[in-house]
Amino acid sequence: MTEEKSKNNYMGWITLSMFVYITVISFEDPFYPYQEYGLFVLVLWIIMLLFYQLPYTMIATELGSVYAGEEEGGMASWIRRGTGSDFLGYATAWMYWAQTIPYLIDCASSVVVSISWVILGDRSLGDRMSPMVFSLITFLIILLFLIFDNTVKDALDATSLWSGIAMVVMTIVFFGMIVWSLTHGGHIATKLTWDNIKPHLDLHYFSSASMLIFAMSGAELVAPYISRLKHPRKEFPRTMWLLFFVTALMVILETLGLAVLFDAKHIPNDFKMNGDYYAFQLLSQEAGMGNSLMLAYSLVCLVSLLAQIAALIDAASRFLASDTAINYMPSWLLKKNKNGRPINSYIFTAGTTLFLVILGGTLPQINDFVNWLLNINTIVSPYKTSVVFLCFLIMRYNKKQFSKNEFVFIKNRKGALAVGWWCFLLTFICATMAFLPQNGKFGTATWFHQLWMNIIVVLFLFGTGFILPLLRKLEVKRQK
Repeated sequence: MTEEKSKNNYMGWITLSMFVYITVISFEDPFYPYQEYGLFVLVLWIIMLLFYQLPYTMIATELGSVYAGEEEGGMASWIRRGTGSDFLGYATAWMYWAQTIPYLIDCASSVVVSISWVILGDRSLGDRMSPMVFSLITFLIILLFLIFDNTVKDALDATSLWSGIAMVVMTIVFFGMIVWSLTHGGHIATKLTWDNIKPHLDLHYFSSASMLIFAMSGAELVAPYISRLKHPRKEFPRTMWLLFFVTALMVILETLGLAVLFDAKHIPNDFKMNGDYYAFQLLSQEAGMGNSLMLAYSLVCLVSLLAQIAALIDAASRFLASDTAINYMPSWLLKKNKNGRPINSYIFTAGTTLFLVILGGTLPQINDFVNWLLNINTIVSPYKTSVVFLCFLIMRYNKKQFSKNEFVFIKNRKGALAVGWWCFLLTFICATMAFLPQNGKFGTATWFHQLWMNIIVVLFLFGTGFILPLLRKLEVKRQK
C-alpha cells in the first residue's frame, strides 16, 4: 500500500468517512424499523450497533487491510483471492448485481413519490394512481436512464456529492427543529417508558429483523477508496471507526426524534412510503413555515435519488461488461454497439426491472408496492452482506496466507472465527426469515401473494446468475 501520495490526489480520512456514510445510510432508513417495532427499536439499534454493526465495520476494515491493492474488485476480488476460484468471484459479483436491481427500482419509485410531494404537497398519490400505473412510471424512469446513460450520468455525477451533503444538512435541520419544538412547548408523542419499549415477540417481529441489517449494510463499499488515503495504514481504521460512531449517533438520535413526532402505537400505514415527508411537514407547520421545509426536503431527496439511480445503473453495467463476466456469460449479452455501450446488457437490465415492477403492480395499493420492494431489499441485501463475513472466515481460516495483515480486529483466531460465524449466521438467518411478508396479516390471500412473489423474485435474481454460465458453456461447445 503506497504511503505517500501527491497532495492533489489523496483524500482526507474524515472526508472519506463522510462520503461512505452518505452511501451507507439514508435519512429515511430509521423510519422503516420504527413503524415495525415502535420505540423498542431504540433498544434493538443499541444491541445491533454493539453486537453486529461494530464487528461488521471492523471486519470490513480488516478485509480492506489484508487485500490491499485489490480494492477495485471489491468483494469479488477478495473471494476470488481467498478461495482461488474465479467462479466464486463471479458468483459474488453477480450477487452484488442482483441486489442492485430491487434497490434501483426502489430509488425510481421513490422519485415518483418525491415528485408527487413537490407537486401535490400531500400523501394523495395513492388515491390518484393505480399500482400498475405507478410501477410502469417507475420502469419508465429507469428506462430513460438506460437510454440516456452517458449524458444523464455525467450531469448527475457533478451533483451527487453536493446532493449528499445537502441531505446531511437536511438531517441536521431535522434534529435542530426537533430541539426547537421541544424548547417551545412541543409535545412528545411517544415517551421513553417501559410500556413503549417492551418487545412484542411474534413471527412478524423476527421476519422484520433483516430491516436493521439492510439499513446499516455497506461498510465494505469503502474498499475502492482505500488507496486514495495518504497514510492508509493509519487512516483507514480511523475512517471506519468514525463511520461507525456517526452511524450510531445518527440512528439513535433520529429514532428519538421520530418518537417526539409520531405516536409509536398509531403510526400511519404508509409511514415507510411517506414518513420522512410527514416529519418535515409537521416540523415546518409547527414552526409556522407552511410546507417550506417539506418542499426543500422533497427537492433535495429528488436530486439525491436521481444521482443514486445513475450510479446504480453505472455499477450494474460495469459488472456485465467486466473481465469476469466474459468468462461466464454468453457473448451476445456482452455485445457492444458502435459507441462502446453494452446495449444487450442494458436490455437485460431493463427486462429484469420490468419483470419486477409488473409483479409489484399486481398488489392492491401503491403503498403495498413500496413496502414489498423494501421487503425484497431486506432479503437480497443481507444475503449479499453475508458474503462479507464468509470472506472474513475464509481469510482467518487461511491464517498462513494472510498472517501479515496491517489491521487485525481480533488477534485470537478462535475468537475471530466465533465473531465471524456469529455475524454470518445472524445475517443469513435474518435474510431467510425476511421471505415471510412484512405486510399483510398472516395466512391471508395478500400474505401468500407476497410470499410467492418474494420466492419467485429472489430465485429469479440469484438463479439467473447460475444459468448464464451454462449458456456460456453451450456457446463455447458450439463454437468448437
